[in-house]
Amino acid sequence: MKVLLLGHRGFVGRTVALELGKSSFAVASASRATGCDLLDAASFAGVMAQEQPDAVVNCAAMVGSLKYVSDHAAEVLQTNLRMLLNLYQVLGEQFPSTILVQPIANCFYPGDAAVLREEEWDHGPIHSSVLAYGAGRRMALVLGECYRKQHGMRSIFLIAPNMYGPHDSPDPEKAHALNALAAKFVKAGREGTPVEIWGTGTPVREWLYAPDFARVVREVLETLDHRDYSEPVNIAREEGISIRQLADLIAHALSFSGEINYNTSYPDGAPSKIMSQRRFRRYFPNFKFTPFQQGVDETVKYYESIYPY
Repeated sequence: MKVLLLGHRGFVGRTVALELGKSSFAVASASRATGCDLLDAASFAGVMAQEQPDAVVNCAAMVGSLKYVSDHAAEVLQTNLRMLLNLYQVLGEQFPSTILVQPIANCFYPGDAAVLREEEWDHGPIHSSVLAYGAGRRMALVLGECYRKQHGMRSIFLIAPNMYGPHDSPDPEKAHALNALAAKFVKAGREGTPVEIWGTGTPVREWLYAPDFARVVREVLETLDHRDYSEPVNIAREEGISIRQLADLIAHALSFSGEINYNTSYPDGAPSKIMSQRRFRRYFPNFKFTPFQQGVDETVKYYESIYPY
């Protein structure tokens, strides 16, 4: 099998690339840096014609912190929608037999849902804090169904909670939430300054170690012939912790004893995002997640290794 990985220079894409490098697949990687621009349908079509992959894993997206996606709401929505529209137009109309594996962040779920269930993704509005990004993720599901109906195209949607792990940015506006916290704690510990955490720290989140997500992607690609994957699937443990608890874990990992301040002028987002694992365990009954503290420790070590930043 030949796999084309889009967005291989980003946090999630780089992690998936490392995992697929251990497989027997022929893997080609593409990004703007290599001349593949998903904002230009002709550019993407040219790469597809050259590579002729059996599957495309799309890790390309414009993403950032709650503050970033609010400050750049129109740009975030417009950019992500254009990339998705071009992706589906090219694959559906010119390469309909190519299978698309599409990661989706769980921010597209209803903002007031107590438990995020795949069959209820459209049962309420997206939380206002992530409207720009979440609306684009919802559109991915709509596009997948429309292109399946008209062109017979196969899309596989893997829904992820907040991801974390090595290789993300140290910039708090661009990094994923846990990574941004780890970077702040490392910097504060080295420089003897307080840590500022955006929001009240009370929201509860589920967390996914990015290498675990990459292992799921690899398993999906290895089992395409005998698993259907026609339904969106949460990559879920169905458990979470608050931002304050997370801050305590990171502080413990670093033996940090400095001051921690919560800046409540920043938005919290939805109060809780816990994902149902019912469907995940049906597809992946034997999957073992990395212990959370181990993942946090590895993330902290990464930011220690790249400091100063």
